[in-house]
Amino acid sequence: MWRTLRLRLIPAVLALICVWVTQIASAAPFMVGSKRFTESFILGEIIAQTVRDAGDTNVQLKSGMGNTSILLAALKSGEIDVYPEYTGTIAREILKTEQALSLEEINARLAPMGLRAGVLLGFNNSYVLALRSDLARSLNIQTISDLSRHPNLTLGLSHEFIGRADGWRGLAQAYGLEALRPRGLDHGLAYEAIAAKQIDLVDAYGTDSKLSRYALTALEDDRHFFPSYEALLLFRADVPERFPAAWQALQKLENALSQHTMLALNTRAEIDQQSFPSVAKQFLQSTATGMALSDTPPSSFMMVLFGPDFWRLSGQHLFLVLSALVLASLVGIPLGIVCFYAPRLGQVVLAVTSVMQTIPSLAVLAFLITVLGTIGTVPAIVALFLYALLPIVQNTHAGLKEIPASMRQAATALGITTGQRLWLIELPLARGMILSGVKISAVLCVGTATIAAFIGAGGFGERIVQGLALNNTQLLLAGAIPAAAMALLMQGGFFLLEKYFTANPRYQN
Repeated sequence: MWRTLRLRLIPAVLALICVWVTQIASAAPFMVGSKRFTESFILGEIIAQTVRDAGDTNVQLKSGMGNTSILLAALKSGEIDVYPEYTGTIAREILKTEQALSLEEINARLAPMGLRAGVLLGFNNSYVLALRSDLARSLNIQTISDLSRHPNLTLGLSHEFIGRADGWRGLAQAYGLEALRPRGLDHGLAYEAIAAKQIDLVDAYGTDSKLSRYALTALEDDRHFFPSYEALLLFRADVPERFPAAWQALQKLENALSQHTMLALNTRAEIDQQSFPSVAKQFLQSTATGMALSDTPPSSFMMVLFGPDFWRLSGQHLFLVLSALVLASLVGIPLGIVCFYAPRLGQVVLAVTSVMQTIPSLAVLAFLITVLGTIGTVPAIVALFLYALLPIVQNTHAGLKEIPASMRQAATALGITTGQRLWLIELPLARGMILSGVKISAVLCVGTATIAAFIGAGGFGERIVQGLALNNTQLLLAGAIPAAAMALLMQGGFFLLEKYFTANPRYQN
């Protein structure tokens, strides 16, 4: 009877699975991305909240994903559906042309990629070079051309600007500034460096609120090198058909943001230390009511620490860590056994896993994005898995090596096979050392997982990335403290596990 019942249940279960999969596919979220600077953070929030306010709650925002190449890869792979971009960036960085293109020409060239650009937001945010005002006056520097007469100036430019064709590389050639040697700095930290007079000049945007705060002079682009950077949306070509309600809501953002308004929003985030969601909400409320932007007091540290995103970031961070740790344990323990039983091969394994620890994490992520053809959770977990291997492999190998040879000889004399000896004697004896390796890997993973935010995988690194963009100590601490607390909880959990094994007679050797 039970067999007949099981056979009848199988088609029903398969049908339910098909329905479930279909529902998930049909309920695909509307994915919004943004770059890793203040204005893009705010615009990403405005896009996501606009769609959400229109009644579509199935919206996900991946903030601070990185530079243009990462966002473009995310669009092409379907990781995101839309993100805020600029016409000049599309022309120079995506379409690789020096020509000034109209929106129609841009879309004609984007079509083969399956992408489109549209919904001009209403402001132009071209690059500017900003010099300390005291130096500008004393050296009589008013234009970018004047910089060629002062090769001893110290430049602190963002890494993206240094590498872009429409950034320093092209600018230096156009103005003959090859004698100047820029230093690569995070955009948010560059302002602190110029305030401390460690550098003299930074790259900035036309709507950057910190130009006035740090008393900087925007130099005239007298040779008109920088193209127009009209803000707009870059999206997958099928977005209007796949998400008609969301697309209709986004049409309302056409010319909704003036240069003055965007500057005011950036000021609220950077100077007044208001959160990006709060700034976006204020703008949308003012647009809906027709009233001026209202003032909102900055949040206290506890409000930032336990903000609405706390549990979401906690879940993402824990998922990344546990996924990588489980994979590393499943692979690392067998590799440690191989290292012990096959010493020559083991030397190669230990050498490779050791070398992995020396490669910068961001370089590993960039390589994995290229290899896997995607961004987000998958490359982040693979990177964490690679970094977690070494302690597990080393400790498994060391634990097996510490077992006295006499114990193995006694087991052999009793007729126990190698496999039985490994499973029944050696691994239980090495259990403490193996657990110690897993514990070390867990703590390392919690800290390293913060880099996942650079490719849109979430976690507490999101707050750290935003804090760097804003130079906001509160946000930095709100990301670092929970990550440190999670590492301590992990360590405490393994301590209790080891204590349990030690106290329980079943697991005593």
